[in-house]
This record gives sequence, C-alpha cells and structure tokens, in this order.
Amino acid sequence: MRFLINKKTTALLLSLFLSFQIAPAFAVNPDEVLSDPALEKRARTLSAGLRCMVCQNESIDDSNAELARDLRILVRDRLTAGDSDQDVLDYVVDRYGEFVLLKPRLNTRTVLLWGFPVVLLLIGGGSLLLLSKRKKTVSVNDEPLTEAEEKRLQQILKESK
Repeated sequence: MRFLINKKTTALLLSLFLSFQIAPAFAVNPDEVLSDPALEKRARTLSAGLRCMVCQNESIDDSNAELARDLRILVRDRLTAGDSDQDVLDYVVDRYGEFVLLKPRLNTRTVLLWGFPVVLLLIGGGSLLLLSKRKKTVSVNDEPLTEAEEKRLQQILKESK
C-alpha cells in the first residue's frame, strides 16, 4: 500500500510540474509595468503582436532578450506620451520594418505573402480538376475482337498456364 501512495504522490507532483511548464511565461519585468491599468493593458496587447527580433518566433511580451525589453519600454513610453495604438505600431514598423509584426499587414509589399497560399490552392485545385477530367475522357473500345485477335488471345492464355 505504501508503494501506491508514493506512486500517486509522484504522479501528482509530475502533473503539477508539467502544468507550470505549459503556463505562458511573460518576460515583462515589474519595473516596466505602467501604473495606469488601462495603459498597461494596451501595452500588453500591442507587445503581444510585436516580434522579438532576437527570438523571432516569440512576442516581445514573452521574450527575455534585451532588445525585446527595449521594445517593451519603447511601446510604454509612446503610450504614456499619448500616442494611439496605431501610432505606436506605425512608429515601431517605421523603425524596425514590417518583420517586427507577428501578423504582417496587407499592403503592396506583403500582398505576395498573403496571396501565395491562395495561389497555391488554386493551382493545386486546378491540377486535380484537370487530372480528374483527363481520367474521365479515357474511353474503352467496345468493339468485339477480330478472329485473329481472338486466336492470339487464346494462344497467350494457353502459354500463361
């Protein structure tokens, strides 16, 4: 019985440990947090959509990189200065380029990025459509065999036995 209790305790501790690993880890330091909750909420929303230029697949809100910290502070400074959310995003994009956005905007420079999956789907769908029509157009000759063809078929069947 003692073994079962230890096994259950171990399983409980392991599941508790794993649940903490799944929880999102925010890298925002306490000294970065704004005193105004509304501004802080806006800052968190904006920084969740900005890419860390060092980590590249994390938002600046999740990254511990120094550049991400600088960007978080920049966002908060711009918000405290009275900029709108769009002004802050425009400023950051002007400074670091479109790559800084985790979800790039649709404009003339990114239209290929957004349109390419659609183009691939259309090409693939068109190819499948053409292949399916090509198979349908193959016809079977329903004419009966000639006497010579019938003899040749019988000969081949006898040889294969």
